[in-house]
Order: sequence, then C-alpha cells, then structure tokens
Amino acid sequence: MEGRSLVISKQKTAVVCGVPTQVVCTAFSSRILVMVSELGKMGTLVSLEPSSVTRDIGKPVLTTEVLLGKDEPLIHVFTTWWHLCFKKLENRAILLALATKDKSMEVVKTLKKVIQTCQVW
Repeated sequence: MEGRSLVISKQKTAVVCGVPTQVVCTAFSSRILVMVSELGKMGTLVSLEPSSVTRDIGKPVLTTEVLLGKDEPLIHVFTTWWHLCFKKLENRAILLALATKDKSMEVVKTLKKVIQTCQVW
C-alpha cells in the first residue's frame, strides 16, 4: 500500500436548529458508518441493509434494524429516507448512530445537508 489509508473518514460540527451537532462519516469496505450526535454519545445504533432481491427493478428494498437504543418507528422512517436520498451508496450497508433530542422533519432535512458535506462514498 502506498501510504493510502483503508478507512476514509470526514467530520463536521454544525449548528442544527440552534444546537451544536457533530457528524462523522466513515467508509469501510462493506459499509458506511454515520454518527450524528448533539449529546456527545452514539445514541441509537441502526443497521440499514439493502436487499439484493427486489420485485420491481429500480425500487430498492431496505431492512432497518435497531441494534442499540430505543426502537421507535420514526427512527426507521428517517434512516430509510436518508438512505434513499444518497443514491451514490450503490447498495452499501449503513450503520447509523443517532443521538439527537429533536427528531422533527426540519432537523432531519438539515442533518441531511450536513451529512452530504461529510460524504465518503
């Protein structure tokens, strides 16, 4: 290896709806780790796995599973929406660590923009 790192990572701190929030995106060979925290901890850890088998070509099927933390329906909706927004992922799995108090759509949309500035895929 020519001094090139196998792991690529970017991070950013932004004010999201008045709250300082840290975003870290790390690309591994088989998955992407996205950590979003305004609380200084990992929070809820969610796995997003794209399915290789779909009924309709062009419509991805995602499986979301909360690995750690509170399993709330809104978490599954947000993580699926984020995954669909980032079409360049090319069916790579995501681990999302989310530690935010406010889970409103305004926060989710703002976080999407911050995550885009940390793209490693």
